[in-house]
Amino acid sequence: MNDTSTVQAAKGGLVTTARRAIAIGNFDGVHRGHRAIIDAARGMAGEDGTVIAVTFWPHPIAVLHADKAPALLTGITDRIRLLHDAGADDVSIVEFTSEVSAWDALTFIERVITPLSPDAIVVGENFRFARGAGADGRDLAELSGVPVQVLSMLMDDGPVSSSRVRDAVTDGDIALATRLLGRPFRYSGLVILGDQRGRTLGFPTANMSVPSTFACPADGVYAGWLNQGDDQRWPAAISVGTNPTFSGVQRRVESYAINETDLKLYGVRVGVDFVARLRGQLTFASKEDLIAQMTRDVERALAILDERA
Repeated sequence: MNDTSTVQAAKGGLVTTARRAIAIGNFDGVHRGHRAIIDAARGMAGEDGTVIAVTFWPHPIAVLHADKAPALLTGITDRIRLLHDAGADDVSIVEFTSEVSAWDALTFIERVITPLSPDAIVVGENFRFARGAGADGRDLAELSGVPVQVLSMLMDDGPVSSSRVRDAVTDGDIALATRLLGRPFRYSGLVILGDQRGRTLGFPTANMSVPSTFACPADGVYAGWLNQGDDQRWPAAISVGTNPTFSGVQRRVESYAINETDLKLYGVRVGVDFVARLRGQLTFASKEDLIAQMTRDVERALAILDERA
């Protein structure tokens, strides 16, 4: 973190330790920069205080400019989990609508901030709110009467931002995405019934669809982990793409839990953590060539995961 500034409220003195501190942001992906905001709120609240993360759903751009909406890094369920993991005691979700977007700054404060009774607020330097995104952290402090700490963007050979994480993910640059997030990128969803071709090839997979509203790694094969809940995970070889060898058209994330052949996951919500990219998507001349390459992919994936465990 380069610098921070604390804007003194129009009324009252500077708060160094607060009973209730709120951290405000969109928090898509809950990357390292977002976690720095939560950490700062914890520093202001103290270990015995309360930190509340305020986030917005759906993404404001999806409401204001649907054709320009970014592919999300996390759904709201995963976002809440990650914010708690980052140190938030509670998460307050603001349902973002066209009506909310038209609020002036005072209305936003009265309806979103005041009910939480904060003693301190933390935002990032790019935080904007109210009609036309016309107000910032300084306005928030002056109008709310609450001290606001404004954090500069975390830098890592460039800004640590959701858009930069999104670009890394969609480019298949798993190493960069992991560095910016501070953890492997996770793609979550319900396991669907696929073509069941993997089972006949000796590599049964848990399949998830890839809607355009969510960010997903570039087509290819990856090493990673298949997770069910908080306490079950398996090393996995993961394919993202359309199965061009079999003239597939539906893009999917297909995860083979290595050496597991009898998992029953249809209809179950799972998460796939991407650890390393092995190769791009290929088309094979025969089923035998595909099986041989899949065998090599599994061996390489397991070696990488063992090395990084």
